[in-house]
Amino acid sequence: MKNCLDKPLATSWRLLKSWPARALVIGVTCASAVQAQSVPPAGVVSAPGAITAPAMPQMASNPLPSASIIAPAADSTGVGNPYGMQAVWEQGDGVARTTIGLLAIMSLLSWYLIIAKLLEQRRLDAQSGEARQMLAGTEPLSKRVQALPKTSPFRYLVESALAATKRHGSLAGQVDMATWLSQNIVRSVTSLQMRTQSGLSVLATVGSTAPFVGLFGTVWGIYNALVTIGVSGQASIDKMAGPVGEALIMTALGLAVAVPAVLGYNWLVRRNRVALHAVRGFGSELHTQLLVDIDKLQRAAPSASVPAPAQPLLSD
Repeated sequence: MKNCLDKPLATSWRLLKSWPARALVIGVTCASAVQAQSVPPAGVVSAPGAITAPAMPQMASNPLPSASIIAPAADSTGVGNPYGMQAVWEQGDGVARTTIGLLAIMSLLSWYLIIAKLLEQRRLDAQSGEARQMLAGTEPLSKRVQALPKTSPFRYLVESALAATKRHGSLAGQVDMATWLSQNIVRSVTSLQMRTQSGLSVLATVGSTAPFVGLFGTVWGIYNALVTIGVSGQASIDKMAGPVGEALIMTALGLAVAVPAVLGYNWLVRRNRVALHAVRGFGSELHTQLLVDIDKLQRAAPSASVPAPAQPLLSD
């Protein structure tokens, strides 16, 4: 009987020594461990027939995002630009505000001069047409000139030339009448030229210096940016945006002041050249007409002596 039992046991021991049997034993052991972990502990197992509620997701540990995060801010569109002109004026120091004020004064002055000189040139063009009509008349020149406005530069030319003919008698024949009248008319035209060019030098100064004033503001803004970075110890955007934006705005303001001044200066200089050409043409016609009138008076004189030529021209 003992021999009969020893034989099957020996056979079973030999089978366990083989690698397939060992793998089978390991697999059974792992399956048993997994099944033991899946069984709920005592007291947690529900009664038979009870309906177990499905597991809810963990909402407390992962709350939903709030409405303020999901929805965009309602007043985001109403916030102004934090780096605009208002911010530059409010946050800028005394140097920045002085630079902006200086550029504003230069801009106002240049626009005032551009508009004033334009109106003056239009008025001069209208007076030029009236003066040419006056020369075409047949009455004595001293009477025709009264039709021109007292502020007309052409009336100033005529009255100055008539006064020169009156003073020619005291020269005792040292200078002939044509040369004397020519000198007087050229002097009067030069005086009018200086008057029409008044204010243009201011436009030229504004046009040439405004970019450098804006450049000064740019350099000062960059300096403030470097100081801000040095104090804060970090080169972040929020530390650099204000001073750098201020520097760029100063450059833009300088160009905005200089460009209209330069364009207005060139435009007004060209219009002045055209207006002065009309004044010189009127002076030439006036010179010729005065000589013709003087020659007629000299030929109509009954005596052989040369009479005073200017007296009939000035009589009313």
